[in-house]
Amino acid sequence: MALNAVEPVAEQVPADDFQALEEKIYRTIEMYKAARQAQATAERDAQRLRQQLEDRDAELVTLRRESVQLKKEREDIRGRVEKMLQQIESMAEAS
Repeated sequence: MALNAVEPVAEQVPADDFQALEEKIYRTIEMYKAARQAQATAERDAQRLRQQLEDRDAELVTLRRESVQLKKEREDIRGRVEKMLQQIESMAEAS
């Protein structure tokens, strides 16, 4: 009985409607493939950007350390120069 009910419906569907449905299905498949490819590309880009951010963070930490070290060295040198200038002044006053 169910088989008999299906056959008349299949006969009633025009070939053009079936072809249009088939084309929609293929377009949907292509859109799905394109979306998956775009997602994969976006994920690769996101991973690359995460890696670049980590690299920049590490570089920033290194540059901050170097900056602190250079400031300390500058202060040490300033102190030594001031000490030398004081010695020169004291020698000039003694003369």
